[in-house]
Amino acid sequence: MTHGDSAGPVCSLKFVTLLVVLGPELLFVGAGVQLQENGYNGLLVAINPQVSEDQNLIPNIKEMITEASYYLFNATKRRVFFRNIKILIPATWKANNYSKVKQESYETANVIVTDWYGARGDDAYTLQYRGCGKEGKYIHFTPDFLLNDDLTAGYGSRGRVFVHEWAHLRWGVFDEYNNEKPFYINGQNQIEVTRCSSDITGIFLCEGGPCPQENCVISKIFKEGCMFIYNSTQNATASIMFMQSLSSVVEFCNASTHTQEAPNLQNQMCSLRSTWDVITDSDDFNNSFPMKGTELPPPPTFSLVQAGDKVVCLVLDVSSKMAKADRLLQLQQAAEFYLMQIVEIHTFVGIASFNSKGTIRTQLHQINNDDDRKLLVSYLPATVSAEAETSVCSGLKKGFEMVEKLNGKAFGSVMILVTSGDDEHITNCFLTVLSSGSTIHTIALGSPAVKNLEELSHLTGGLQFFVPDKSNSNSMLDAFSRISSGTGDIFQQHIQPGLWTYTLNNTHHSPQALKVTVTSGASRSAVLPATVEAFVERDSTHFPHPVTIYAIVRKGFYPILNATVTATIESETADPVTLKVFDDGAGADVIKNDGIYSRYFFSFAVNGRYSLKVRVNHSPSISTLAHSIPGSHAMYVPGYITNGNIQMNAPRKSVGRREEEQKWGFSRVSSGGSFFVLGVPADPHPDVFPPCKIIDLEAVKVEDEVTLSWTAPGEDFDQGQANSYEIRVSKSLQNIQDDFNNAILVNTSKLNPQQAGTKEIFTLSSELFTNGPEHQPDGETQKSHRIYVAIRAVDRNSLKSAVSNVAQASLLIPPNSTPVFARDYLILKGALTAMGFTGIICLTIVVTHCVLNRKKRADKKENETKLL
Repeated sequence: MTHGDSAGPVCSLKFVTLLVVLGPELLFVGAGVQLQENGYNGLLVAINPQVSEDQNLIPNIKEMITEASYYLFNATKRRVFFRNIKILIPATWKANNYSKVKQESYETANVIVTDWYGARGDDAYTLQYRGCGKEGKYIHFTPDFLLNDDLTAGYGSRGRVFVHEWAHLRWGVFDEYNNEKPFYINGQNQIEVTRCSSDITGIFLCEGGPCPQENCVISKIFKEGCMFIYNSTQNATASIMFMQSLSSVVEFCNASTHTQEAPNLQNQMCSLRSTWDVITDSDDFNNSFPMKGTELPPPPTFSLVQAGDKVVCLVLDVSSKMAKADRLLQLQQAAEFYLMQIVEIHTFVGIASFNSKGTIRTQLHQINNDDDRKLLVSYLPATVSAEAETSVCSGLKKGFEMVEKLNGKAFGSVMILVTSGDDEHITNCFLTVLSSGSTIHTIALGSPAVKNLEELSHLTGGLQFFVPDKSNSNSMLDAFSRISSGTGDIFQQHIQPGLWTYTLNNTHHSPQALKVTVTSGASRSAVLPATVEAFVERDSTHFPHPVTIYAIVRKGFYPILNATVTATIESETADPVTLKVFDDGAGADVIKNDGIYSRYFFSFAVNGRYSLKVRVNHSPSISTLAHSIPGSHAMYVPGYITNGNIQMNAPRKSVGRREEEQKWGFSRVSSGGSFFVLGVPADPHPDVFPPCKIIDLEAVKVEDEVTLSWTAPGEDFDQGQANSYEIRVSKSLQNIQDDFNNAILVNTSKLNPQQAGTKEIFTLSSELFTNGPEHQPDGETQKSHRIYVAIRAVDRNSLKSAVSNVAQASLLIPPNSTPVFARDYLILKGALTAMGFTGIICLTIVVTHCVLNRKKRADKKENETKLL
């Protein structure tokens, strides 16, 4: 709870005691979804203000999550269910005796309900920006998905879809299907469908009807238009991450049903582990036990909350410490900018200040025009007090008093707390803060600011910022620019852009420090602005663990590709560090071209706070928008085989874009908040940073060679240049996964690593795999038609990266032959063959019978002739 000071353990213990006294209803405020006694508490579903009011939407959300709760409980073997859920109703809907919103906001919701803003498509999806086993950002449903019952034919029931997406969001597992690689050739040289489990049955279709499997393969390439249609009635019980729509599917794939060879994201991202293996390794499962007995858990309880008037209170430090390094001047400039440009119209705004005591500088005023904004600016503090002591709690108390005069409670209000002082009594008001219902954004000025100031943000779901004492830093302006109403209505928000040309003329006789910031909004309601959201993976870290920087760059929900994204990280004393941030599917970036740009940061110069700013530039001359929405999607099933008949569903709606939307450029700036670093050793730092894991290794067989490709890691994580590569191959998937060090070592003496981020290519001769047996654990020779490859990088101090994802390639497919058919078609072929044999036997019997009858008649006629 505190950051390394001597009073830390005592403060933490006091805080835990306060939480116990508060009770479970406040225990999860600002803490996201928590698991308590097998039930999830604090799940927040938020409806975007742009969604039209529909009274069927809320009952359908309740029905979906209630069904999901029981389905999840059984799928996790009586381990978890949903206990209580809040649904955030937009302020644009009519009031209907909804409860007053507290710290809940659209921007912190676990599940969002919003349109595609003009694009067609109803895929439910989860935005996953981190690796295997890591939580995602949110689940997205469209209103049409929740209202149109016809869609359940292709997606399955909404409750089942919710569980599929919940596993993405909560446990960081990935999809087990692959629309881009629906088929593959397995180790036995058989065509297989990318699925999990392989017990799910169906038939091939080509040109609109059933076809033999070999008709879907032309010269070892799968024919376009071929598809595999599944039987609607199945015996297989897995897997929810493959096809949740099948009625028989009630489980996740485990070690016995998982298909490690399938070319899907689950295998690539999770090192061939099954979804159940990843799920059971989560904190949820490590900290809970299955419920005893046979009774089902209670149904979820729902509470509906709605935001009222937007209320903001500035709580500003005026102690003598604000006189240092022009802190007060920076505060005046940033607060004026916020009041004149950022805060939304019709918002109620008040101002309080504090040193050892709190003071209300002005009661709440509603902003209706520029004169209201100027009036509020006039109440900003112009001087500092003689007192050095600061009491954050006194300032917040005045803020709460001010807000309570308007609505009786501080529920739903926002406090922007700015302080430069150390306050050893800050924990005294944690109880008040927790119960206030207010969201607190904290801005720490200079390194002396109280060490556990950020806890106020953590507890209430607020943002946290750090402003170093540097005259050329724009961190204060950036912090105020980032603070929005949290409603999710992008059309009401101001954005900090760039690409402006301006001239400054200093009329003073001495140098002046000037800061220029330009903001703009959406040009019209039909045109979505390009946006950037910057943040770090965690609020604190301990050397040598890196911090991962993220920037989500998009227009609406479409990823913006090929942008130039630059992160600037500032500490109190060291020079700023600038890093390029990439969307290349390598290093810290999990998925290529999803609009989420990522990079490791580990150049820690000192202990203490660091601030993050991200700049994004994009040229109008290059392609911008992705053709599809990123994220992990629930599968849409094109059709089924029911009682031997093909029943196709309606074609899945497209979520494509118009080409003319590509021709524009932009520039954006966004603050990514702050984070804390501890344990940084004195210079010189030891080399403790290995190369990062390679996650995009691919293997392709061309004639007698196997070509490998991957993105080069660095000397330290994703920076610099590694020293060498260690490539190993095996004809056993299990071997290379479980015993990489004993797989066949490839000679890479002529392979020199390139700069991090560069595409590497390396070719192997297939003779390496076909000459000589490979030793197996049981002493037998493995007969396989596939080769499995993995790689790790080594730096100059022999520090090694983690082993990469396992790539695979087919070895033996004769030039003029088709792969052996997989089980599904073999069953069909066997049935047809049996029918053929049966027909031949029947025909033989009939012919024999006819011949014998004809001979019998001839013999009878001959005998009659003899008698005559």
